[in-house]
Amino acid sequence: QVQLVESGGGLVQAGGSLRLSCAASGRTFSRNAMGWFRQAPGKEREFVAGISWGGVKKYDQDSVKGRFTISRENAKNMVYLQMNSLEPEDTAVYYCAASSTIPVLTTSDQYDYWGQGTQVTVSS
Repeated sequence: QVQLVESGGGLVQAGGSLRLSCAASGRTFSRNAMGWFRQAPGKEREFVAGISWGGVKKYDQDSVKGRFTISRENAKNMVYLQMNSLEPEDTAVYYCAASSTIPVLTTSDQYDYWGQGTQVTVSS
């Protein structure tokens, strides 16, 4: 089993920044892809960003638009999501996820383990 714990969410004004962290423990997939997803009220969970063990990154360009950066520290079993220039449309619960695959995948059904989520609220 893999346990994922997110932190760093909160309330921020539009234009502000937050850094989300995800701590992995248990049977860690240090050689596998990690991802960040988000789910706003009444909407489906959507892919935000993903990173392979080797550091290859993918983003949902429509929603991220160059404002978010994903990174990982394999030695510490940590994944991060730096979010800048936040907009009210970014308000959602953000989830960290671990995949059993090596390449970065962008659909939620391809991820095997999920954290409990952290709320991000951006006020206008």
